[in-house]
Amino acid sequence: MSPLHNGMPAGGLADAQWHKSPASSPQGNCVELATLPGEQIAMRNSRHPDGPVLIFAKAQLKDLIDAVKHGAFDHLLIRPHGDGTPRPPDPRDG
Repeated sequence: MSPLHNGMPAGGLADAQWHKSPASSPQGNCVELATLPGEQIAMRNSRHPDGPVLIFAKAQLKDLIDAVKHGAFDHLLIRPHGDGTPRPPDPRDG
């Protein structure tokens, strides 16, 4: 296996066993994760299985998941009305 780095093609991780959440959408809008040597986790877009991957240390991914669970990024999902007041995302936006 070549040296691991962010942006490398997922195909370069030939031995990776990818896992998708059973809660993924029927449209296939999901990420997949695979464990890697050295306490690392790879993440890829399930729609582009040979596309680029992000490589995280397990601790980094745990911190990201904890932050999401606690709402640290909720503001990114809210689009303002024309008057500037926030509104929830439109589910049709995917």
